[in-house]
Amino acid sequence: MRFGIDLGGTKTEIIAIDGNGREILRERVATPAQNYDAVISTIAALVRTAEEKLDVRGSVGVAIPGTLSARTGLVKNANSTALIGRPLDSNLQAALNRPIRVANDANCFALSEATDGAAAGCRVVFGIIAGTGIGGGVCIGGRLIEGAHRVAGEWGHNPLPGARPEELPGPDCYCGRRGCIETWISGPALAREFNRRTGRSLSPAQIHQAAADRDATAKAVMEDFLDRFARATGSLINILDPDAIVLGGGLSNLPGLADELARRAEAYAFVPETPTRIVKNAFGDSSGVRGAAWLWRPDELPLALPR
Repeated sequence: MRFGIDLGGTKTEIIAIDGNGREILRERVATPAQNYDAVISTIAALVRTAEEKLDVRGSVGVAIPGTLSARTGLVKNANSTALIGRPLDSNLQAALNRPIRVANDANCFALSEATDGAAAGCRVVFGIIAGTGIGGGVCIGGRLIEGAHRVAGEWGHNPLPGARPEELPGPDCYCGRRGCIETWISGPALAREFNRRTGRSLSPAQIHQAAADRDATAKAVMEDFLDRFARATGSLINILDPDAIVLGGGLSNLPGLADELARRAEAYAFVPETPTRIVKNAFGDSSGVRGAAWLWRPDELPLALPR
């Protein structure tokens, strides 16, 4: 049995899946706000309760909104600030008396979709998280590629490719730079651009619908958004040349986004043959927690778990 944990800012979720990816159990509780010790206790309690219900021991993987530093082993780049600078994996290992695997939530999304999701059977997969921010993860041969600094896939903090004069130097980014991809194609970026042009505040879904309803300004905003997204995706294709790109996050729910990107990115990518396959995710918000469970491959599962 594999247990996956998705540690979010407001909720913590556990899932149990069998070797075929079949969901056996799912539970969700509130994440203790700004209380690291309570986070450890909450995760440990979720695992113990699940094991009691199922009368089985299992491996545990955890998806977090950050990553473990390759140098220190401590959490970094987490928007849940209580985790920063903490040895989350070793603390959980002590609490649960077993090996624990921890990975970035975007990486877990990519792993889930590459294992048994929308990109199952593909060798090279890039998972895009497009929502409040822009993140990503890379899987090759069913394995996560985290990189030397464990930031592989963080394409949202590259400059927007092919920036036009009116796009320079670009909006400020929280990372300290200007004009990052995230400042142009995230959900807040889309809403901000529409507000700048109209003075109106609409969600990305409402902007998309307004464009479909022939609102001229909404159509122009969406056209710019899609072109920027395609430029960024085309550059990604040139670097990685994935078999499939899977879209996740809130923006992946915009109707037709995957098809639009597949068509438009072809014009910006060096792909003289068939276009790169770009698809919507199979598991939606569940991809992170499923990917956490899949952090343990069949050949890596502990032969015996301590009680």
